[in-house]
This record gives sequence, C-alpha cells and structure tokens, in this order.
Amino acid sequence: MSLATGRWPWWLLFSCGMGLVAGDEVCPKNCTCKLLEVTCSGLMEYPVDMPMTTRQLILKENSITFLPAINLGLLNDLVYLDCTFNQIAEIMDYTFIGVYKLIYLDLSFNNISQISPYSFSMLSNLVILNISNNPHLTEINKYTFANNTALRYLDLSNMALEFLDAHTLNHLFNLKTLNLNGNPWNCDCVLVDLTIHLLVTKMDYPDDLNATCKEPPEMAGWPLNMAGNPLRYKCLTHLDRRDYAFLLLVGFCIFFGGTVAAWITGVCAVLYENIHRKAEDEDLDEEIKVDRPKRTRVFKCNHDRNFDAMNHHFV
Repeated sequence: MSLATGRWPWWLLFSCGMGLVAGDEVCPKNCTCKLLEVTCSGLMEYPVDMPMTTRQLILKENSITFLPAINLGLLNDLVYLDCTFNQIAEIMDYTFIGVYKLIYLDLSFNNISQISPYSFSMLSNLVILNISNNPHLTEINKYTFANNTALRYLDLSNMALEFLDAHTLNHLFNLKTLNLNGNPWNCDCVLVDLTIHLLVTKMDYPDDLNATCKEPPEMAGWPLNMAGNPLRYKCLTHLDRRDYAFLLLVGFCIFFGGTVAAWITGVCAVLYENIHRKAEDEDLDEEIKVDRPKRTRVFKCNHDRNFDAMNHHFV
C-alpha cells in the first residue's frame, strides 16, 4: 500500500516514530526497566544513561554515596524516588533541582550527616518525605522545608536530633503525619516553641510514646507532644535559681548605675553653682569699680557747695 494514497493516518506514523526513538533508550547496567519504572541493584554510584521517561526510580539496597544533581535533573517526569539502604552522606543544595514533579522521596537508612538548607527547595509538589534512620544527622536547618508546603507525611525518626526549630514546621499546613520518635530530644527552654506547636497542632504522631525527652533529668521520659505545658510553666512563668540570680544582678546594676548618675549630677550642680556665683561676684566688682568715681565726684560737688554757702553766710 502506497503512502501517497493517504490511507495511513499521520498520527500513526508519528507514534511509530516515537516508539522507535523510545525503543533506542538503553536500560542502565544492573538495572531493570519496565514501562516507566527502573529498578537497580548492586550499584556503587548513581547509574548513567537513565531513560529520561522514567517516572519511578528504585535505587534501594545499593552502595550509592552521592546523588548527582545534573544526571538526576534530566528526569523531568520523575515522581517516585526510593534511595533507601545506601551510603549517601550529604544532600547538597538543589540536588533535586530538575525533578520538580517529585511526589515521593525516601532517603531513609543512609549515612546522611548534613542536609543543606535548600536541598528540597525545588520540590514544591513533594507529598511524602522520609529521611529517618540516619543516625549521624544532628541538625535540620529551619529553612530546609520552606518550599515543601504540600507535605503530608514527614518522617524524622531514629536520628540524632536534640533540637528542632518550630519555624521548620509551622508553615506546613498540609502536614498530617509527623514521626519524631527515636531522637535524643533535649527538652530545655529552647525547645518550648516546638513542644507548644506539637501540642496545639492536630497531627498524627506514630509511635509517640517513643518520641520522648532525654534531657534534662526532670523531663526525661515525657512524650514530646505532651511536654508543652510543663515546659511553658518552667520557662515562661516559673523562675529558677538562674532567673533570680539574673534579676539580682540586674537590680544591683540599676542601683549602682542610679547611684553613680546621682553623684555625677550632684557634682555637676555644685560646679555649676560655683561658676555661677563666681560670675556674679565678678559682675558686682565691676559695678563697684564703675560707680566709685561717680560717687566721689558727687561728694566733692556737695562739699564745695556747702563750703560756698558757709562763706556767704559769714559775709
């Protein structure tokens, strides 16, 4: 059948051509490609030549230590990424800059010790994030989830977190499940904002009985999502010895400062009074010097007038 007869629909030809192009994509070594899903095993690093049509990438149980932003960013349609049980040590800024459609991200069971503040900044569609079981991760920056407002599930369990800024979570209005268990939380006054946030926010806390305070001793064993009231009493209304010592120090400083200020004011007043009095005395002396010749002349004139009058009387 000739193509010139027009009996072949143009869209069929286009589909066949696209199928040939898609068929040319090679599945990476040690990976299995099935439709839009790629599963890899036995890898030491992120695989190259990943099909750009990949929507689901499973890299669990490998020895990958680094996620290259350039290679990963080519997967514009990726929505599911599983990197569990690897050796990833650090998540750099904009690692996921090209996979902005990502919905599911699992980085659990790795060796992550640092997450840069803008690691997840491009993942505005992210719904599920699991970074649990990274025992060397001690800190999460308050801007780490700044653009992840679509998050509904966040797992921060079994790490080395002692503190978490309340600003890290208070803008995640869609968050429904938050897992915080297995961390050595230090429930002192710097954690009061987080505990109050957990107390007033209606969220699900899986295994919340294991999300407890480790320090200080008087708070040990308290569930983190119930520690808001005792911490609020201790830190916002109750005064301990350090508070009394601070108030005593402030009172002494105010008393000492007021005494010194009063003494300086008194000295200045005395000096001003002496200078003013000296100036008045000098003005008075000048007036006396000016008036003395005038008074002498008046006295002389009166004396001469009286002497002339006496002479006239005798004559």
